[in-house]
Amino acid sequence: MLIPHTLLDPETLQRLLEDFVTRDGTDNGYEATLQQRVERLRRQIERSEVLIVFHPETGDTSLAHRRDVPPELLRELRETL
Repeated sequence: MLIPHTLLDPETLQRLLEDFVTRDGTDNGYEATLQQRVERLRRQIERSEVLIVFHPETGDTSLAHRRDVPPELLRELRETL
């Protein structure tokens, strides 16, 4: 299930982004501050390049690049907006 970032409380979105950029394996080798990494991710989400995915069966949330999201989920997202 795709979650539009605009439906999240701004503080919740901020915490979610911080969680994602500090997870193991997300260090891309750039010398960027936490704030810079969060802002770069926020811009990608605002441009719909990266999407927030909620997995109801596990309660987990992940991010996916738009090209990796099944077309039927993208259609469902457009219908909810």
